[in-house]
Amino acid sequence: MSNADDLLADVAATVESEHSNQMSLTVVAGGAVITGRLAPEAVWRERVAEVLKDSDRLGPFSSIFMAPSIKPRPEQDAPPTHLHFHVARILQGNIGIPETGGMYRIAIKDVSAWTVGDFSYSDH
Repeated sequence: MSNADDLLADVAATVESEHSNQMSLTVVAGGAVITGRLAPEAVWRERVAEVLKDSDRLGPFSSIFMAPSIKPRPEQDAPPTHLHFHVARILQGNIGIPETGGMYRIAIKDVSAWTVGDFSYSDH
């Protein structure tokens, strides 16, 4: 999409304002289908930092995710520009990758289609 979807931005803003991670969403971005739950950006950053911190090779990068955004939104009420997924999977055929769920950040303007809820998949 060349312009961000206002309704999707409202969903993301509600997740941010309610500090809730219970909103399930499935999006198509760059041809990939990603399904999972949205998280507030601060929660997402904290979880990514925790995972990186425990890595011998990637530990130094954890502080980047705990730092405030380099480019803060100009207005506090400005709509979010990104979706922050956790426990998310990229759907490929009838399986979800990774099996345990991952952490994805997707620009709202890059979402070409979306639906509320997550898609089930089967490993069989």
